Amino acid sequence: MQCWQGARLATLAGDRGWGLIDDGALLVDDAGRLCWVGPRAEVPAADAVVDLGGALVTPGLVDCHTHLVYGGNRANEFEMRLHGATYAEIAQAGGGIKSTVAATRAASEADLLTAARRRVRALMAEGVTTVEVKSGYGLDAATEARMLRVARALAHEPLQVRTTYLAAHALPPEATSADAYVDAVCAWLPELHQAGLVDAVDAFCEHIAFSPAQVARVFDAARALGLPVKLHAEQLSDQGGAALAARYGALSCDHLEFLSADGVAALAAAGTVAVLLPGAYYALRETQLPPLQALRDAGVPLALATDHNPGSSPTLSPLLMLNMACVLFRMTPEEALRGMTVNGARALGLRDRGQLVAGQRADFCVWDVGHPRELAASFGHNPLIHRVYEGRIQGGA
Repeated sequence: MQCWQGARLATLAGDRGWGLIDDGALLVDDAGRLCWVGPRAEVPAADAVVDLGGALVTPGLVDCHTHLVYGGNRANEFEMRLHGATYAEIAQAGGGIKSTVAATRAASEADLLTAARRRVRALMAEGVTTVEVKSGYGLDAATEARMLRVARALAHEPLQVRTTYLAAHALPPEATSADAYVDAVCAWLPELHQAGLVDAVDAFCEHIAFSPAQVARVFDAARALGLPVKLHAEQLSDQGGAALAARYGALSCDHLEFLSADGVAALAAAGTVAVLLPGAYYALRETQLPPLQALRDAGVPLALATDHNPGSSPTLSPLLMLNMACVLFRMTPEEALRGMTVNGARALGLRDRGQLVAGQRADFCVWDVGHPRELAASFGHNPLIHRVYEGRIQGGA
């Protein structure tokens, strides 16, 4: 048993508040779990002691929405948007997701893994200990499987990876019927699930993607296999996707800029997590804010993620997302940090991480700051000292 002591702990215990313990200590058992958390003066005896010299300790960060596996890049679309092109216009012109699909199909599995490993290590260097990785840039059976295998291989890093099947991301260029493609998406899923490649199923419910009726068919296929669902919903318009997802008990609905009052109520009733993605809001220069106060008032858990992807959120900085969530969405620093720890974990269906309490995984971060609000208040530098995964130091910045 190992004791980590001499730190200010931001435990995030309970449903609100920082849960600060000054001069605190953590006991980690041999299985990599927290078995005691409290003031250093009360800590039980341990086999080994690590003194943290007054640093801040928080739970490890959970990035619950990423698209880390892909080929190519879309920097040209950044310029197009600056000249006035919208997300939908770029997609309709053959750019956007379809551009990345072509590059991803052309890339080897080894090349996809090399690129994805660089990206995930950047997230880890800012404190991420759990990450979700979606498919959705293959849009055919072989490439979707390749993406999911690469995502699974990222778990060879000292990191937990959750994989999400997102073949219902866009209509592939060779498709002649959206309904026929949805049939194919549903048909590919059982084999991928049997191969152990899928933890959850996602879809993009939008006027440039798939209708609620088509998404429901994908969700029915997921339900038949006992897989949880998530949804890209209400990013560009209100399609009623959030209410649909809530009817299926979705783990999360993500984006939500155009979420209606009915959608908020549906999420609250279902216990579905709202995942806010300020990187995409910023990069696309959106003006429609997600209804943060309505979500708060309804008691909907708020999560936060990078949404790393090559087009609309090409960021690899979870710390920058903390700041953007506060500045752009007016989240509080505590809401932002909870969004990328305990509520990020909830958005993945995980209850064993995100807080510094006994029984949780010993995944935590040691920071060179005095108060957790500083993680959101500053940007452009990385104060991480150590990233601890299952009770073992895995490096920092």
